[in-house]
Amino acid sequence: MADSLGMATQLAHNAVRFAWYYGVNWLADAQAGRLGARVPHRPAGPVPTREAMLAELSRLLLADAEGVRDGLYPPMDDEGLALTDHLQRLRLMFEDFPAALGRRKARDVATARELAEADGLPDYFAQDFHFQKGGYLSEHSARLYDVQVETLFYGSASVMRRTALRHIAQALRGRDQRRLKLLDVACGTGRFLRQVRLAFPALGLTGVDLSRAYLAEAARHMRGLRPAEFLQANAEALPLGEASQDVVTVIFLYHELPGDVRQRVTGEIARVLKPGGLLVFIDSLQLGDRPDWDGLLEAFPVRFHEPYFQHYASDDLDRMFNGCGLAPVSTDLAFLSKVMVRRLSS
Repeated sequence: MADSLGMATQLAHNAVRFAWYYGVNWLADAQAGRLGARVPHRPAGPVPTREAMLAELSRLLLADAEGVRDGLYPPMDDEGLALTDHLQRLRLMFEDFPAALGRRKARDVATARELAEADGLPDYFAQDFHFQKGGYLSEHSARLYDVQVETLFYGSASVMRRTALRHIAQALRGRDQRRLKLLDVACGTGRFLRQVRLAFPALGLTGVDLSRAYLAEAARHMRGLRPAEFLQANAEALPLGEASQDVVTVIFLYHELPGDVRQRVTGEIARVLKPGGLLVFIDSLQLGDRPDWDGLLEAFPVRFHEPYFQHYASDDLDRMFNGCGLAPVSTDLAFLSKVMVRRLSS
């Protein structure tokens, strides 16, 4: 039976979320203007109109609400954050903003390498992605990451992640969740795993990430729910058995990896998947996915420290997945993201 009320509730929630973060984004841009820190850049490729972007964003928000209507997953709970906690994180983001803009102007990306937490971690990881102080290694960064990303994408980052839930629901239909396992590679602050737990309460969940601080934040976001197992580990050598996972998700990771590391991580995903297991991959659009949006992709690594994005944007993901035995199921575009579903050959 269709849950029309749930759909309406989720659609209203998404609209309010968009309006809120649109306002936060406007305030952040105004602050950058006052500080003289806007980054002038004229991309060679075309840039979408505001109307075109809002139309695609509207499609994303509607599709998310339709998933609730169809009973595939519950409405979003805003990651279980209290309003006071959310406002405090926004305050910290704006307090950090001048320093972050200063790091961008100086192209300073070394604060992460200065932390003790960086010892033993790969160089490609221990740097200040997005010009965040401490990169992905500090507790301060872990507290700010989600509001920063949601501000950048007008409140759509969590909604783009939630597109994976539809594919997971289809893969689990008619199966006993208690006997199935899902691995989220580079789980970060655990926002997505919380949504998975709410949708699939009995599913065995594991999150892997290199950052101890982000894993601690992820554990906090699972409070009040059946816990997931969190492991600090490199995705190039997943600490899981061969053919041990029914579903693997990897969301917004590959654009932050060098090409050769992407290849090794893909091999590890194929190793831990069971024959016939599902990979749900979500990451940025690539060049040519939306030809009229290519200019946005050119500008992104200029505005933010994303040293591997340019290579990712033109990488042949189909070739890489096929080479590891991950056969195509579907490929879709969801606003600024690309959703690729692959199945490990039996």
